[in-house]
Amino acid sequence: MTSEQLVPIAAAAVGAAQRQLPPDIRALARRVPVHYERKPAPEVLAEGFEPDILGLFTGNSHGTELSTDHPAPAQILLYLDSLWDFAEQDVEIFRAEVRTTYLHELGHYLGWGEDDLAARGLD
Repeated sequence: MTSEQLVPIAAAAVGAAQRQLPPDIRALARRVPVHYERKPAPEVLAEGFEPDILGLFTGNSHGTELSTDHPAPAQILLYLDSLWDFAEQDVEIFRAEVRTTYLHELGHYLGWGEDDLAARGLD
């Protein structure tokens, strides 16, 4: 499947995940742009991330925006080729993994560490 075909599927999965969030978290989630990219940029890989990374949160976590001299806008990146490969080209698995990856990255925006995410089944 091409990226052009995967983007609407991924966007629908993210929208469904947002609608299931509690209202206060949903409002925060909708503030964070989600970008759908085929694969990680060379700069991401240069930071030490694996080429098959599924998603990435960048920017300042909620509530920490003013704690730095150079605040970075929050954003979530979802890597469609990696997600599609992880799902073994199965659309239903792809949807489920997009949801899990989105919620994992959203958790980073909310300030949750890896242990918090694992406790919520988002590892």
